[in-house]
Amino acid sequence: MYKRGDEKTVVGYTTGVYDLFHIGHLNLLKNAKGLCDKLIVGVTSDELVAYKNKQSVIPHAERMEIVRNIKFVDAVVPQYDMDKFKMWERLKFDVMFVGDDWFDTPKWQELDKKFKEVGVKIIYFPYTKGISSTKINDTLKRLREGEQS
Repeated sequence: MYKRGDEKTVVGYTTGVYDLFHIGHLNLLKNAKGLCDKLIVGVTSDELVAYKNKQSVIPHAERMEIVRNIKFVDAVVPQYDMDKFKMWERLKFDVMFVGDDWFDTPKWQELDKKFKEVGVKIIYFPYTKGISSTKINDTLKRLREGEQS
């Protein structure tokens, strides 16, 4: 948390893979920045993506550079661990932004309680319907397979 005179600077945090950057990513970052003064974004490492049994198309360093250059983003940090509370201990953000696809899941109910104890608010944004990096990857795969037929 930063102080500017008597004003408190609200620090926000969100995290994601940000592979095949699309309008859903942009919507999340734009909406998050509208609710905080400084927005820090964690970009999931290639190793952590693999842990989730997926593989990113764009390498981690390049995904970080893409996100770093979005005008709504004030800072980018690598995310090497799924533990969001550990990141809070490091960054001390005031609010965390998450897609509403996680709302009311057991994991996030527990995180919500833990964050409330330290005064962090979690805001769930509506998931942008009809778009995801997985959907883009699946479409590209189908197109490539169609070319080989």
